[in-house]
Amino acid sequence: MRGGLILKLLAWGLALSLVVLPIVGVLNGWFAGERWPVRSLQVEAEYNHVSAEEIRAAVANHVGNGFFATKLDELQAAVAALPWVEKAEARKHWPDMILLRVTELQPVARWGANKLISADSRIFAAPGAENMQGLPRLAGPDDALANVIAFYASAQKILAGSGMTVNGVELSERGSWKLALSNGSELELGREQPEQRLQRFINVYPRLLAGHTGNFEKVDLRYSNGFAIKWPEAPASVTPPAVKKPQPAAPEPAARGVT
Repeated sequence: MRGGLILKLLAWGLALSLVVLPIVGVLNGWFAGERWPVRSLQVEAEYNHVSAEEIRAAVANHVGNGFFATKLDELQAAVAALPWVEKAEARKHWPDMILLRVTELQPVARWGANKLISADSRIFAAPGAENMQGLPRLAGPDDALANVIAFYASAQKILAGSGMTVNGVELSERGSWKLALSNGSELELGREQPEQRLQRFINVYPRLLAGHTGNFEKVDLRYSNGFAIKWPEAPASVTPPAVKKPQPAAPEPAARGVT
C-alpha cells in the first residue's frame, strides 16, 4: 500500500516535470529560442546624441535566446548604460516584437572641464562634452552642485536689467565664489555673503560707467567696505614717423669738350 503511494507520487512528479521543464527551458532560453525569436525592435528615441546603431548594438546581446527568454530589466539596463541615455523602458509585444523607449539626457550647463549637468541636476560625462558651446560653465566640488546651481540662479536675478549676464560660476575648494560674465569680465565675491556683495556692486554700477567706455576687466568684492575695479588699459597712442620731403637733385656739371 505504502509502496504504491510512493510510486504514484513519483509518477505525478515525473509528469509535472515533463510539463514544467519545457516551459522553464523556454522562458530561460535553454532551448527552442529559434522557434520564438525576436524578429522586430521598435525604438522611440530623439537621436540627438544617441544613434540607432548604438541602441541596437546594446539590445542585440539580450534578445538572442528568444522572445520569452528576453529579460527586459537587463535589456533596459544595457541601453541606459549608453552615454547620453537618461533611461530606457522596454516591453514585449506578442508574438515577436520588443518596444523600446529611450529618453536622452538634456544638458543645461557644463560642469568643470569635461562634464555636463542634466535638466534633472545630474552630473554626467559624455563624448564631446568639453566642446559644447552656448552652455553656462559651472564648477565646484561635486557634492556642492545644488549650491552652485542655486547661486547661479540668484546671480542671474540680481544682474537682471544691468545689461550683464552670468556666463559661469566657480566655487573653490575653500568656499570662495567667482562669477564670469558673458562680456568677458570677472567678479571675485569671496566666501561670505556673496549675494549681498554682488547686490552692493550692482547698486553703484551705473555711476561707475560714467567716464568709461567699454567693460571692466575684473572687480574684487572681497573687501568689507568697498571693492577694487580694474579697467582695461587705454591703447598707447602711436606717433606716425615723420616723412622726409624729397630734396632736389644737384645739377650735373657741364660736359667739357675734348681737344
